[in-house]
Amino acid sequence: MIQLPVLLMQGMLTKRQILKGRFTIAAKHHITIAEIYESELVDIEKAIAHYEQAADYYKGEESNSSANKCLLKVAGYAAQLEQYQKATEIFEQIGTSTMDNPLLKHSAKDYFFKAALCHFIVDELNAKLALEKYEEMFPAFTDSRECKLLKKLLEAHEEQNCEAYTEAVKEFDSISRLDQWLTTMLLRIKKSIQGDSDGDLK
Repeated sequence: MIQLPVLLMQGMLTKRQILKGRFTIAAKHHITIAEIYESELVDIEKAIAHYEQAADYYKGEESNSSANKCLLKVAGYAAQLEQYQKATEIFEQIGTSTMDNPLLKHSAKDYFFKAALCHFIVDELNAKLALEKYEEMFPAFTDSRECKLLKKLLEAHEEQNCEAYTEAVKEFDSISRLDQWLTTMLLRIKKSIQGDSDGDLK
């Protein structure tokens, strides 16, 4: 059990840095602890808590991009744990903060896409309303492949058309490979279509 001494040491170092007002260093220690929980101890709830703490410290130092990296980790794990509201709020918040930044606005579509998927898992109408809101806030989203995919998925879901849903996902995946997180979320939505029992996107 090498992790426990390492965690204790990181915890002590973190407290020392906070007392000295070195919040950026304290944030890095929290990330190290989060990574141990994430990869070695596989305690995602504790990893989330440490990423959130790191994000708070980074925000306090106005290191917003570092804070956002931590929050994206939190949002991704929250969605996996079916804490969709928490995930949606974070993705929306980061999407909104990046959409007006010339260097970061290309990423905003990904965050709005992920937020819409979280809405979709909970409720189809929520996803429709969210999609309208994102298009209004960020017109560039309308022409994105992600937005077009969402519209096709919503239509397939409304018609309870499993084949159309799978086809839309396959078409998207042939150009932009879906990662494990997106695949998981898309499968969860697909399972809510009547008559889908195989739980496959291919």
